[in-house]
Amino acid sequence: MNDVELLRDALAHAARSLGAPSDVAPIVERPRDPSFGDWTTNLALTLAKPLGKKPRDIATALIAALDLNALHVAAAEIAGPGFINLRLRDNWLGRQLAAAAGDKRLGIEPVAEPRKYLVDYSAPNVAKPMHVGHIRSTVIGDALYRTLKFLGHSVVGDNHLGDWGTQFGMIIYGFKLGFEKHPELFPSAPSASTLEHLGELGTIYQKVYKLTKENPAVRDMVLNETAMLHAGNRMSINLWENIRKRCLVGIDEIYGRLGMTFDETLGESFYHRELSGVVRELLDRGIARQSEGAVGVFFDDDPKATPLLVQKQDGAFLYATTDLATIKYRIERWHPDAILYVVDHRQSLHFGQLFKTAKRWLGLDGVELTHVSFGTVLGDDGKPFKTRSGDTVGLESLLDEAVNRALSIVTANDDAKPDGPELSAEQRQRVAEAVGIGAIKYADLSQNRTSDYVFSYDKMLAMNGNTATYMQYAHARVRSIFARGEGRGNRGEGIGEERQTIALAHPAERALGLELLQFAEALDNVVSDYRPNHLTNYLFALANRYSTFYEECPVLKAETPELKRNRLALCDLTARTLRQGLNLLGIEVVEKM
Repeated sequence: MNDVELLRDALAHAARSLGAPSDVAPIVERPRDPSFGDWTTNLALTLAKPLGKKPRDIATALIAALDLNALHVAAAEIAGPGFINLRLRDNWLGRQLAAAAGDKRLGIEPVAEPRKYLVDYSAPNVAKPMHVGHIRSTVIGDALYRTLKFLGHSVVGDNHLGDWGTQFGMIIYGFKLGFEKHPELFPSAPSASTLEHLGELGTIYQKVYKLTKENPAVRDMVLNETAMLHAGNRMSINLWENIRKRCLVGIDEIYGRLGMTFDETLGESFYHRELSGVVRELLDRGIARQSEGAVGVFFDDDPKATPLLVQKQDGAFLYATTDLATIKYRIERWHPDAILYVVDHRQSLHFGQLFKTAKRWLGLDGVELTHVSFGTVLGDDGKPFKTRSGDTVGLESLLDEAVNRALSIVTANDDAKPDGPELSAEQRQRVAEAVGIGAIKYADLSQNRTSDYVFSYDKMLAMNGNTATYMQYAHARVRSIFARGEGRGNRGEGIGEERQTIALAHPAERALGLELLQFAEALDNVVSDYRPNHLTNYLFALANRYSTFYEECPVLKAETPELKRNRLALCDLTARTLRQGLNLLGIEVVEKM
């Protein structure tokens, strides 16, 4: 439990002792003006009506009911109509900072009661190149995976691939028949065994898709190819396996650039043999019923709800059938306490029905099923982000463009340094890769995940504002102090380890120190509603606090050796916190920019 949670609990206990409702939930915030204190609460104002008393009288009673010494509060004051402002003891802050500085985990204790999470994220369709639409699920899921794991939970990262179904029927049709029947659309006819690039599959898919819209006969042949694949036709299976294998190589290259791996990667094909059994069980238990030749789960408690179809009239299964089989497998294989689905908000209805059905079928007492939904990546026109020709933007080209733009910025900044460039061509490229890819990730993660956002290379690569580039620069600026100074091994790691306390005499030192101690709360907030932007907001605030400290508090030229060591310890803890926070977002830091 972080310190803010302790304060909220203490306030809630004090409020109940005054007769407040048992579900009272105090709000504790940082005041906009630091002169008012470190924390403020409007609890007394919210209790005025239920208690029938004046807010200031309630505030007085609340303060009297608090054990200020146990909460490390130096002063508690009533302001305005009944706000309570609290200021923490400086010596306690100093000891907490020293403890964090001497801890490899920065004072973040593992959770007392770890849970087992399974996080379902990324989930591209194997037959198509990854595109901009995959970025949100991929980076949000990875950030949640990393954060939950850092906090001490057991976490399984599961990439549920779309490697089955009609899209493969289209690809197989293209290889087996399309080139022969439509040579004017296919100037070359590579075989699956000579496929050189995932983009070729995208081309085949798009051309066959267009044909299915123009020619019903082609659509029927594609459906026939899909049916043959599902029925286990040997030629279809061999072609599918070859295509799938080559697709995964291209997808893994993208994940390599993004710096992420998964604990489990299973496609829809893995569950295919279980689907008939799923439908049979749902029918036998009366959870599903037949209607007009199809099989669906009906929600009689909501007459307006559409049924969740699990088998079509022609006997084919649907995504819902596979998703139900997947939940059953995950429960039996991993025994999770929670399964998180990081999927587009447009699937909200599907997941709501899926979760209801799974609980009726499997019970799942105590298992959390959560749809971690997110909005859409938009272009400047306010529509889903696409190329000028109207095509979906490929993820690989998106990363390349970001890195190229970052390289231009890194090169210009390095060339403009007063003492001449510091980075070699190889170093510039390495920094550009970290900055460019970090910019794309952070631009997404810094948004409230349920909101749409406009994709802009210029904004995400800006050296100021809430961007990865600014965070990486802030880290590099802290590290530069140790490169220029006498830090331990000229690097500064562990410079605060031997300190019993860190003095906070200057207001900028105190503001920075207080911000550093809010790291635990930021991580708790991320987990509370699965929103990584709580962490980006924290890192931005920390970088701003450090910027003020950097301007107002000389470090290497501090007045005394002790003050210098004290401030170096604050610098080291800031750099390590920025680095750890960015790492939890899947973003690399650099020593120089």
